[in-house]
Amino acid sequence: MKISVIGAGAMGGAMVEGWLNTSLFTPADITAADPFEASLKRFANTGINTTCGNNEAAADKDVVCVVVKPWLVDSVLNGIKDTLKSNQILIVVAAGVSLAQIKAVVGNDISVFLCIPNTAIAVKSSMTFIVPDTNATEAQIKLVEELFNATGSCMIVDEQHLPAATVLASCGIAYAMRYVRAASEGGVQLGFKADMAKDIVVQTVKGAMELLQATGNHPETEIDKVTTPGGVTIRGLNRMEQYGFSNAVIQGLLG
Repeated sequence: MKISVIGAGAMGGAMVEGWLNTSLFTPADITAADPFEASLKRFANTGINTTCGNNEAAADKDVVCVVVKPWLVDSVLNGIKDTLKSNQILIVVAAGVSLAQIKAVVGNDISVFLCIPNTAIAVKSSMTFIVPDTNATEAQIKLVEELFNATGSCMIVDEQHLPAATVLASCGIAYAMRYVRAASEGGVQLGFKADMAKDIVVQTVKGAMELLQATGNHPETEIDKVTTPGGVTIRGLNRMEQYGFSNAVIQGLLG
């Protein structure tokens, strides 16, 4: 299977890095395209194919991924539409772009998928949402799921829920990082050096997430296990709520 990623910026580059570290592809199976050679330098010693030409990247690939800013999607698709063939899968990664908008450019013969991963795809820990085109076959849907399950977890959603999914998981990476930053700063105030505080918080968050994944429990169940009457944990939780922690998170998600 051969795959190309058109747009090797932060997200597109992360996708290439993730797939490079799976058993799905050899480096020679992957092509990264970007108009800026500087964006391709990071892949110089990986063995993948790199090009500044989008049509070269799109030609004869099983899967073509367009990973550009939303306002560039139409121009990129218009540039490659004559190169695309009906047996290819087109994946578009761009927030706020609709299937109808894509199909209006490339036509109805191409099977299109809207996909929203997050940058943790680089370390095979993305939460990716997939919206299949009605033309997509079961085999094609299974293949796209395989691509993103190999780099984390994925979920099929309808197009209506994609904006909410983007906020929760793609933007959510930034929100989680902001908690880590805040907790690390708190750790410094408690007396740890900055790097040590960050390492403690990162491992603690990782442990919390792995507990939830392993047990399937509601977060409150795990919170109860470490919250003793009159203890430090309940005082800390109540102080966080006093300053609006839960509401701040919810309002941040709602935008």
